[in-house]
Amino acid sequence: MSILVVIENPEECPLQLTGVETVAARTYLTDSSFAAMKGVKVFNICKSYRYQSIGYYVSLLAEARSHKSIPSTTTIQDMKSMGIVRLISSELDDLLQKTFAKEEKKKVSFNIYFGNTPEKRHETLATAIFKYFPTPFLRADFSPANQWQLQNISPLAVRDIPEAELVFADTVASAYFAGKKLVIPKRAVSRWDLAILQNPAEARPPSDSRAIKLLIKAAESQGFGVELITKDDSNRLSEFDGLFIRETTNVDHHTYRIARKAAAEGLVVIDDPVSILRCSNKVYLAELLSRYKVPIPRTLTLHSKNISQALAELSLPCILKEPDSSFSQGVIQVKDRDRLMEEARRMLKKSDLVIAQEFMPTDYDWRIGVLDGRPLYACKYHMAKKHWQIISTDSKGKDTFGKCETFPVAHVPKTVINTAVKAAKLIGNGLYGVDLKQVGNKVVVIEVNDNPNLDAGIEDSILGEELYLRIVDTFRQRIEERVKGGRHIE
Repeated sequence: MSILVVIENPEECPLQLTGVETVAARTYLTDSSFAAMKGVKVFNICKSYRYQSIGYYVSLLAEARSHKSIPSTTTIQDMKSMGIVRLISSELDDLLQKTFAKEEKKKVSFNIYFGNTPEKRHETLATAIFKYFPTPFLRADFSPANQWQLQNISPLAVRDIPEAELVFADTVASAYFAGKKLVIPKRAVSRWDLAILQNPAEARPPSDSRAIKLLIKAAESQGFGVELITKDDSNRLSEFDGLFIRETTNVDHHTYRIARKAAAEGLVVIDDPVSILRCSNKVYLAELLSRYKVPIPRTLTLHSKNISQALAELSLPCILKEPDSSFSQGVIQVKDRDRLMEEARRMLKKSDLVIAQEFMPTDYDWRIGVLDGRPLYACKYHMAKKHWQIISTDSKGKDTFGKCETFPVAHVPKTVINTAVKAAKLIGNGLYGVDLKQVGNKVVVIEVNDNPNLDAGIEDSILGEELYLRIVDTFRQRIEERVKGGRHIE
């Protein structure tokens, strides 16, 4: 397996990193030769993994290219989640108390380099933490409080490695590049119950109240205990065997943190945190779908240095998308050069990468619901009146929706269904809503959504209660499989 070490400016790296190829982050992100490489392990040592930073995109696009990324986007999010940190601290409790038994009762911090630390008395603990948070360079903080606990875990930028530890960091990095493998601990199985996460105050929930009632009815008919929970119940996740998220998801949001914590607790989660990560970012989706030859509109990934390229390669009007746009928000149509430049620069203040995409006007979008790799429902979402999107929002914030039509899956063109299923399988085996446009015989994927709408009288108008029973049956099968095999961190 080829090894790439990716950093913003390789010439400024204080480590020698002999025997591996160092690559500038922007080069890795934009050079097509790297996108085409196979069998690659990417060690991301960028200075920041902040959401939508260059470092974040390195790990995100590495995963879209089927490159093994260290850290993964899941690990990046875990380090930011105090819920996950507390959970791991609890798992390491015996080791923590043993390691610090003779320490003075004050805060302790040390650096971890590929699971190693210069503090030899802390070596076993450093290795254990690295197994949970596989990241090249880490800083771990511990607090005595009532008893010793992991207080914080954060990535350590190369430039922040103490000079006295540079030789040590270089030595263990070289050893790790030789092929040390990660081991992820497993967990035991708990009880049988289904939690449905919702936000009663949400303006556009993915399921209306009637659909939630039908879902509960279906679950209870199959022997599930069901409870509606909110973000305030995240400390109770261990009481359940499954979590069905019916609140709009985002990576930088409690829905992701709860999904990740639930998966770490061993619950069956739909949609799982990896699916949320992948579907939440349009840059990732564009890279993934292109790589696996799923048809999409002509798409360019913009950064601050190549905005003019969009003018040369895309005809106007075109579409600009913020990477984490949803519900038509963060998606705009630009009709002239000046507006494109203005809006692209505005978006690039928030994210280092932005999507520019060919505009394909149609009267409706197909939405194909896919569950566990199989089509579940098929809808036409028509554009709002006198608008190019399915939702139109006026100056007062009032939304107008286009009409919806639902069809038996067997009555939908096979190319639409097959393309949707192929796209969904690239994300995972959860519940996805794949949006497609059809122009004549041409079918393209616009995006893949985790946590798609399931509203009574719309998505379920063909299958009725059977739609909810299929979802419940998926939970049942997965819980049974997990009982047989034991739980693990996703």
